[in-house]
Amino acid sequence: MPSPFDTPPPPAPLRVIVADDNPVVRAGLTALLSGRPDITVVAEAADGREAYEAALTRHPDVILLDVRMPGVDGLSALPHLVPLAAVMMLTYSRESEIVQEALRRGAGGYLVHGEFTPDQLVTAVRDVKEGRAHLTATAAGALLTRLRSEDAGRDAAANSPTTSSALADAPFSPEPLSRMQPPVAQSRYQLSTREAEIMDLIASGMNNQQIAAACFISEKTVKNHINRIFAKLHSTSRAEATAKWLGTTPGPSGSRR
Repeated sequence: MPSPFDTPPPPAPLRVIVADDNPVVRAGLTALLSGRPDITVVAEAADGREAYEAALTRHPDVILLDVRMPGVDGLSALPHLVPLAAVMMLTYSRESEIVQEALRRGAGGYLVHGEFTPDQLVTAVRDVKEGRAHLTATAAGALLTRLRSEDAGRDAAANSPTTSSALADAPFSPEPLSRMQPPVAQSRYQLSTREAEIMDLIASGMNNQQIAAACFISEKTVKNHINRIFAKLHSTSRAEATAKWLGTTPGPSGSRR
């Protein structure tokens, strides 16, 4: 029987996967984290698919994930990785839309390269495992700017007499208007569920390769879907289709081509 005065064994080291398409960045992060007694890097990955496959077999506690990678990028992989481990974005991408989308898809933190010290990175890795989020200055500022812009737009719409009257009679919905528009457009333009999914990804700014990776289909299949979508939306470009999908141009009756 162990003595009550025995020192308890130290906790198992945090298991980390480093996912970045740049081998120099991966090697640097691995060397930095592996030098800590309570952290061990169990795998490296060059894209989101490799990160997912490694997570299935290596059972990490934390995944450090770049945004822009060939093949399956970080944003596309996020929904598949979040159920397996805490995920923290570690990237050069600082656009407010990307920061917001990463957090919406389940990232537990967002660190921009060049804005943290090695010790701050180590602290963030430990904290994100416990559910404590970390954002570096640019990421926090981008998110704040985005939220303020959306709040200003909602306030302007709410102060419109027509909008105020319509909202007074509408049932409460926690979804923002930008998230309510696509289902309406899907019905209006008679898009299938798969076509609506792909149109959402087009509107988010993804290219064909990214859409193929996110939907686990070939680029040729993506192109075939897009051709049918453009025909139904009476559009000749991604920008025109996105505007109609999001409701920023008139619908089929009176739409501009």
